This record gives sequence, structure tokens and C-alpha cells, in this order.
Amino acid sequence: MSAIEVDVCVAGGGIAGMISAISFASLGYKTVCVDPSPPVTDQLAKNADMRSTAFLQPAKKLLTEIGLWELVEAYAAPLQIMKIIDAGGSEPVVRTQSEFNSSDISDQPFGWNFPNWLLRRECLKRISQLKSLTFETGVSVVEVMTRTDSATVSLSNNEQIKAKLLIAADGRTSHVREALGIQSKTIRYGQHALAFTVTHSIPHKNISTEIHRTGGPFTMVPLPDHNGLPASAVVWMERSSEAFRLQNVDTSTFMDAINTRSCSILGPLTLNSPRTIWPIISQYSQTMSGQRTALVAEAAHVVPPIGAQGLNMSLADIRALYDLAKTYPNDIGSTKMQSDYHSARHTDIRTRVMGIDALNRASMVSSRPLRDMRALGLNIIYGFSPIRKTLMKIGLGARN
Repeated sequence: MSAIEVDVCVAGGGIAGMISAISFASLGYKTVCVDPSPPVTDQLAKNADMRSTAFLQPAKKLLTEIGLWELVEAYAAPLQIMKIIDAGGSEPVVRTQSEFNSSDISDQPFGWNFPNWLLRRECLKRISQLKSLTFETGVSVVEVMTRTDSATVSLSNNEQIKAKLLIAADGRTSHVREALGIQSKTIRYGQHALAFTVTHSIPHKNISTEIHRTGGPFTMVPLPDHNGLPASAVVWMERSSEAFRLQNVDTSTFMDAINTRSCSILGPLTLNSPRTIWPIISQYSQTMSGQRTALVAEAAHVVPPIGAQGLNMSLADIRALYDLAKTYPNDIGSTKMQSDYHSARHTDIRTRVMGIDALNRASMVSSRPLRDMRALGLNIIYGFSPIRKTLMKIGLGARN
């Protein structure tokens, strides 16, 4: 059986995988993207991804260049202000709050928020516009063989794909990463995150709010209005046992819980979506690349959902590969390109993983003295303008 020859093969058709494929196809490379499951593009579907993604400023530039921004822009909810609240007292009420306004460092919002299911839908639209891109679902990678000039991928449908560059976007348990023998370091917290959407009576005013108490942050991120009401996406991180309990309580009990945990800062919250649950870990691979192979997104790194870093780190991976493809237009996937990719991304990833790990551990603390220290630290950061502005720039992806 002869292999199908392409320039780029992307293993994994999640948001990062689709954007990787769109990026290379937009440069004219013959590209194929494969995934075991078709993307769920309906909010009401049982297995819809109810998480949301905030594309930060650097991501917008890439999405514009590859023709995706014009499709999603109409659905964007700007993130002008990021508010951090400490509610770690004896009762779940606001003790301290700090607002980080993007106008302090930029004339644009920090970013723009989108439901994940909607992003998948719009990515499919862009894929349909690119003649050099083939998107296959219902097939998985079963074997990977690499040589100095190509990578050959065997699929579950008995097809073989021979590519100059293989991009592993197949998640935190990446089969491609495992096939290449690339090790990864994993940190477990005993946490899960509940993801869902709500409507509320008080407008969010484009403010993303992160409330810290115990177990992990309760984060409300602006969405466009839903049926005429202000709406937000919520990620509630908790100890695993409590998260599973909350997932299974009846709707009335759950709404009581989210209204208590939100400190009612947006008024009464009304659940308007299914509840999904996700394990929380930190993870990073020992290298970003192998022979003719590049790791991106959760195949390369996983972080808790704090500070909108997860997918934006993934988009930084894709941006680095996209730029290198323009640097090495006739030699994509070469040893030099892969070495440059690792150098461009690995140190930044390890630094961010360690930073977010520290923030997550601080958000989990349950003892009163440690919660008091967390509140004090937040006040110090907010009160000193140079530190506050530096942290905002780092969060957007700036380097020293």
C-alpha cells in the first residue's frame, strides 16, 4: 500500500490541531488533519465542550493572518478588565479585590473570549475554505515511523500518510509523543474543574472575575448576551471529591452553590448549559520536537485554567512553527527547524508551568493564615504599579 504524501500531517483535531492545520494550509502547504472524533459544534449536545477560551492579544494577530479572526470576531466578548477577588474569610464574601485594566498597558483589551464549541464550528468553516487542507475524522493514529526526510503515520482506517512534518496535537496522553519516546513530567493536584455557562442580572462590563477561596479559583469570563441577558462562562476548580459531588447534585442545589461561591457579584446566576468536568494537572514534555515531529498544545504542555494561559501557550507554539515554516519554506520539519522550534518555546513553557503551578497551589489553600497571606500578597501586587504592569505584560506573552 502506497502512502499519501503531504507536506504536513496534524495528529489531533481539537481547537489547537485545527488551527495548526489551518495555519500551514494558509501558507499553501498540502496538509491533512486527523482525529478519532468529529468536533462537537452544538452547545446543547451532550458532549459539547462548555469551556471557553480567551484569545489574548498575540493570538489575534495569528488568527487574522490565517483568515480565522474574520469568522469569529462577531462572537467575541472583549476582556477589558481582569478582576481578582479574595473571599477566603470565614464566610464566602469579598475581602479584597484588585482590578487589572488593559488600558494601563495597551489600547486593546487583554483578549476576547469565545465558547469552545463555537470555536470548533468556525474552525470547520475555515477548513472548508482551504483547498490544500483535508480534515479526516473517525480515524486515529496507530503507528508512527520517522526517517531523516519524513514521518510516516499509519491510521486506524489502514491508510498511511507520509509527511515532511508531523505535528502532534493529540492531547495530554499523546500517542505520537509516546511513539517517539519523549518523556513528560506531570504534577497532580487532586483537583477537577467544572465548566458551564450562566446568565445573570448584572452586566459583566467585559470584566473577567477570578474568585479565590479554597480548592481553586471560581472564574467568570464574559460571553455575549444570551437571549437578551448578560452571560458568562464559568470554570470552578475544586478538590476532586467536591467537584464530582457538585457535578451530580440537582440543578437547584447546584445553583445555590454557585451563587454562594460567586459572592453574588453579578447578581443571581442561572445555569443555562450542561455541567462538564475536567481533571486538573500540570505537565510538560522534556523536548518540543523529535525527528520530523513537533509537539504543540497539550501534547507538549498542560496547565490549570488560570490567567487564560492554556490555549494561548498552544497558539504561541503554532505561531513559532508558522514563522519557522516561512523561514524554512523548502525544508519544513528539518532538524534545524525542529531545533529552532524547541529553543523558541521550551524555556518559556517551563517558566509558565512553574508560575501557574504556584498560583494554583496558592488558590487551593484552606488554612486561615495562608488565606490571609494570599490576600496580603494580592494587595501588594496590585498596590505597586510597576509590578502590576509587568505581570500584565508577562500574562500577554511579553518577554524580558
